[in-house]
Amino acid sequence: MNGRTGPGGKPLMLTKVAEKRYRVTFGHIEVGPLGRRLLEEALQRNWVSEGPNVQQFEAGFAKKFGYAHAVAASSGTDAGIVAMSALMDRGARRGDEVLTPALSFVATGNCILAAGLIPKFVDVELETLNIDPARIESAITPKTRAIQVVHTMGKPARMEEILAVARRHQLAVIEDCCEAHGATLNGKVVGSFGEMGLFSFYAAHIICSGEGGMISTADPELAALCRSIRSHGRRGGQLYFHFDRVGFNSKMNDLEAAVGLEGLEKFDETFAVRRRHLTRLWDHLSSLEDRILLYRDGPGEVTCPHAFPLVLRDERESVDGLYGFLEEREIQCKTLFGSLPTQHRAFSFLGHRAGVFPEAERIGRTGLHFGIHQYLTDQDIDFVAESIHSYFK
Repeated sequence: MNGRTGPGGKPLMLTKVAEKRYRVTFGHIEVGPLGRRLLEEALQRNWVSEGPNVQQFEAGFAKKFGYAHAVAASSGTDAGIVAMSALMDRGARRGDEVLTPALSFVATGNCILAAGLIPKFVDVELETLNIDPARIESAITPKTRAIQVVHTMGKPARMEEILAVARRHQLAVIEDCCEAHGATLNGKVVGSFGEMGLFSFYAAHIICSGEGGMISTADPELAALCRSIRSHGRRGGQLYFHFDRVGFNSKMNDLEAAVGLEGLEKFDETFAVRRRHLTRLWDHLSSLEDRILLYRDGPGEVTCPHAFPLVLRDERESVDGLYGFLEEREIQCKTLFGSLPTQHRAFSFLGHRAGVFPEAERIGRTGLHFGIHQYLTDQDIDFVAESIHSYFK
């Protein structure tokens, strides 16, 4: 037994992680000719820290998706830390709050804490996995400075309603788009609704640089501020020792950017393959919609095909059985995050009690997701669908 646990905290009887071979994984890196050439050029310069590859990646990313400014970071988490720290330069104080969904990857809460702020969790909608706009207003306090929106599993959040609340209370909106590269809502790309958008280029994501992240913004002053914070708080992008604010070493390097540039060039092709996998699974599993929730495009939405989430319709069931069944069939699974404040010990110091975030907790008990990346074949996707059907038989 390898110590891994399923969604309910029960140990899974699997082989050791190092020996486990999956037919369907969450993704991996394949570096082609462009990436290898850019890597070699970076090595020949004998300097890989934030050079021309990074600058080209920032410019290309901004142009591809129509962002005015793009600021590269060493990871999606660091992009979040830098963005949250920028709030401190704009009037927030240590201990002020950022509203954030109770259900998401742990980095969304960690980046708020790392910047000296407090995550104020808000429950999500079962139907979208995203923060519930109807619950936001009641969570606002005099200490609230921003709303962090997460486009969970690439599905756009209900931005019109969220922005209306933010305007009424003069709050910044930061969009976590780490799972939502290229997702659109009514023709507008995510990451362009709020003051800043956050992106991750981890191996399982559509654009991959191994590690790495990006901040998008339409505000040139915010872009300059983020560039300073990601480089130790330096003044105006200078390399000299003029430090105007608290900052971090959150820079992307030229090796990561080389891989990212190739991923950016292949974005349309990758997105199309993943969307084919996503819609193929929606079609194959449609006859099971009395048993599972599928997260299809809503009105005006184009969901980013980041991964495939599903939730059991019966909230009394546990997803542990399906999780273990798929793993034994060499389909790599992960839980659907669960409630950060009540189902993960990391945030227990905030004192939230079980039951306070019922939808996030219910999704944590009954949800999972798996990969649909571009290196999978139609036969792999059919195998996943057949396996899910077999389990419910």
